[in-house]
Amino acid sequence: MNNSVSIKDIAKKFKCAPSTISRALNDHPAINIETRKTIQEYALKVGYQKNTLSLSLLNNCSMTLGLVLPSITHYHESSMLEGMEEILLKSGYLLNICVSNESHTIEKEYIDRLLANRVDGLFISMAQESYDQQLGEHIDRVIQRSLPVIFIDRPNHGVASDRVVTDDYQGAFMATKHLIDMGCQRIAHLHGPSGISVSQQRFLGYQDCLIAHGRQVEADLIQYVHFSAESAIQATRILMQSDSKPDAIFGVNDEVCIAAMFVLREMGISVPNEVAIVGFDDIPLASFGHPPLSSVSRQSRKIGEEAAKLFLSKKDQKLEPVTISLDPKLIIRESSLRS
Repeated sequence: MNNSVSIKDIAKKFKCAPSTISRALNDHPAINIETRKTIQEYALKVGYQKNTLSLSLLNNCSMTLGLVLPSITHYHESSMLEGMEEILLKSGYLLNICVSNESHTIEKEYIDRLLANRVDGLFISMAQESYDQQLGEHIDRVIQRSLPVIFIDRPNHGVASDRVVTDDYQGAFMATKHLIDMGCQRIAHLHGPSGISVSQQRFLGYQDCLIAHGRQVEADLIQYVHFSAESAIQATRILMQSDSKPDAIFGVNDEVCIAAMFVLREMGISVPNEVAIVGFDDIPLASFGHPPLSSVSRQSRKIGEEAAKLFLSKKDQKLEPVTISLDPKLIIRESSLRS
């Protein structure tokens, strides 16, 4: 099949005007139904495809959207993506998915390309590098073009724009309070990368819960990690080899907590009797941990669904920016339950 077949080629075959072929392919009632069927079957046979770029220029609407994520290796991002696709595909939109790998340069380049391809809107979860260096000029350019921009999970606090997030602060407060209720006295925190909003909000929730319950926030109980399991191995060893060991750990995500439990087993330390653990994200693997991991669910799929619905509700209107903050849920399993 020749994928470069045009409307003009089909018009030559049927010895009629290209406008007639166009109407037939688009089911225009002015064309006899049998004629429409004949032309459509022939177009399918020869591999004709609509020129979506030309149509987007003509209609000022490409029916494509850009999605820029820092990663798609984690359950959270893939679930957000599934939630978005569930809503957007039904409305005829195609998602162009780009992964920044936490790089500001890559994020900026992808956004420039998406704009050049005339996407109808952008969904963005900011790269760590953009946060760390407070780089947002590429986002400013998008907003200046009046293109719909919706931040998901990691908002840019420097601009007024739509955003859909989980209340990470509340989730961390709930997790820390649960550990206090379990009788834990020295609660450590595996702190996520600095400069990332979710890391900071989870730390603040942990910190404020301790203070609210008359506890001190001790620097030697805080270890910085990335969002990967590997980064938590040495951090957990440092915590457990200190003079004042913790009897509980609240981690920035489930992956670091699963790694922490691995280290504790290796050291012969019982979970939860000696060290109780609570994570964040409630990934599917959490319930299969050894023991099953207590975790804060951030409703990842719902973030994607709500972001898609927000775009569809505002795509043709200029309305004030909206922030949708979803309530987290604490899922209690054996890793934090003490008798």
